[in-house]
Formats: sequence, structure tokens, C-alpha cells
Amino acid sequence: MAVSEERGSVRSGVRDLLRGLPVFSGVLPEFDPAAAPEDPAELFLEWFAGAVEGGVAEPHAMTVATADGAGAPSARVVIMKDFTPEGWWFATTTGSRKGRELARNPAVALLFHWIGQGRQVRVRGRAEPADGERCAADYLARPLESRVAGLHGRQSEPLTDLAEVDRVARESRERLERDPGLVPEDWGLYLVRPAEVEFWQADRDRRHTRLRYTRPGTDAPWERGLLWP
Repeated sequence: MAVSEERGSVRSGVRDLLRGLPVFSGVLPEFDPAAAPEDPAELFLEWFAGAVEGGVAEPHAMTVATADGAGAPSARVVIMKDFTPEGWWFATTTGSRKGRELARNPAVALLFHWIGQGRQVRVRGRAEPADGERCAADYLARPLESRVAGLHGRQSEPLTDLAEVDRVARESRERLERDPGLVPEDWGLYLVRPAEVEFWQADRDRRHTRLRYTRPGTDAPWERGLLWP
């Protein structure tokens, strides 16, 4: 078989595999947008509680998308640290790629995907760094190994040897054992204040329900409307 034919066969095999995978195979909950609350925060809490009670794996995991100075996007999955009436909270070092990008451009997008329930929550807004006291409290509340990792201060930097991670981790752990109250200066906690929140409920016939909340400013009332799937 020629190389081009072999590559074509591989591509065809992947395409056939993808078409054979199930979609929306879980139990899809009901969603009546007409009965949704005026504030998207209330609906998020309702959906989040439903994901937890429904046994969705890691329901607090969310994708955070940022953009660099040229507008090129970058996305990664992090853990939601808190949710308050003001918005969603997550933490990272300020010197990380997302920390540097947020310093230049605070516009951010979040995505929750609760696949077993066919639900997504999409958020667009701006990320604001918390004050030093709140950043320190977040760091000190983390498990030991999480604090060890947060003390490295090298996230997103090039790495030539995996053994270097173990060595730095040992040094960081020793520093924390000597000083349990140590907080790195570059630890950042961010609040994402939403300007747009969309609730997406899957339907097996692809008649998905999409309810979007928007507002022109953080003090403005929310407006809501349906979107075509």
C-alpha cells in the first residue's frame, strides 16, 4: 500500500470511529427556560448542585480561556475555587501564562461541561485579581502538595529534565515545613465578573435549548433570551 493510501485509510478509520461514538448517552435532565430565575447566579447554583447530586465527575472543573497581546487564545482546565454573587473564582500564579495574559488583557471566558447531563455553562467576562489578604487565605487553605506546587513559581517555563521538578518540590516542601505560614508573592486569586452567561441543555434530536443572560455593565440588570441551537 502506498504511503498516501495508508494515510487516507488511517484518516478514514478515525472518521468512522468518531461517527460510531455515542453522544448524549446519559440521562438528560429537563430544562424549562421560561421558569429560569432572573439572575444567572441562581440558575448556575441550581445546575451545579444538580451536577454534584447526579454524580458528575469533578463538576467544579472549568476551562479558562485567555488571550495574549496579539489576540491568540489559550485554554486550560482549572478548579473553581469559589462562587459568589459577584462571579467565579480561580487561582494561579501571576507569572504563569494565564496570569501574564490576564495582566495584559483581563477579558476571559469560562466553560463548564457536565457531559453526563448534556449541560454546558459558558461565561464571558473580566478577571479581577483579589487583594493580598484573600490571595494568602486561598493559598494557605490548599492541601500541602498543592501549596508545594504553587511555591515553585515556574509554571509554563521550559523544562529540560523531569528530575528537576522532584528536586524543586523537595526544596519547596522543606521551606513550607520550616515556615507553614509562607505565602509566595506571586500567588494570585481571580474573580471573573460575568457580562454574559449561557446555559446549554442538550437534546438527543439536536434541538438543544440555549438560554443566554447578558448585561452591559456589572451594575446593570440582566437581560435574557433564547438562542438557536
